[in-house]
Amino acid sequence: MKIYIIRHGQTDWNVNKIIQGQKDIELNKTGEDQARNQIKTFNEYNFDLIICSTLKRARKTAQIINSEKNIDIIYDERLKERYFGNYEGTPANFDEDPIYNLKTNIKENNIETAQELYNRINELLKEIKEKYKNKKILLVTHGGTTRAIEAFFKGTTNDIMPPETIKNCEIREYDYDDKIEM
Repeated sequence: MKIYIIRHGQTDWNVNKIIQGQKDIELNKTGEDQARNQIKTFNEYNFDLIICSTLKRARKTAQIINSEKNIDIIYDERLKERYFGNYEGTPANFDEDPIYNLKTNIKENNIETAQELYNRINELLKEIKEKYKNKKILLVTHGGTTRAIEAFFKGTTNDIMPPETIKNCEIREYDYDDKIEM
């Protein structure tokens, strides 16, 4: 079974390198254009279902890319961005590796711990596998949650979730047959 993910389109906070977390920020014009540019690619995949974060930037991305196909969208809180507590709305100018370490599992400034993030994504991905066997599923989500998804499928390095390398509106594919057990 394959799972596909797409990160939401660009926001002004992305451009200004401000931590969004679960703040409900809208897409900017570039973000809407990025989503529109993915419509053709989205149509070629022939997805059966979209499961989307409940945050506006992901919802709008899903609605735009799905504008021609109009397949079912399920909104799921577990796909929301990681809660960054007191860091939300502040410049992203710190080393993220310590707060993405599953072993040390740092709880500071009211952030959702790495393990809490990983557990909610793990639960969701296992549920998707059980409920939607042989379906092509697209998850519309956020940079931080993509780190947990990547860790779920490919494991970690020194207990640290993989870095956020997914670009706005980039689509990635994961295969349960290739999953590394953690």
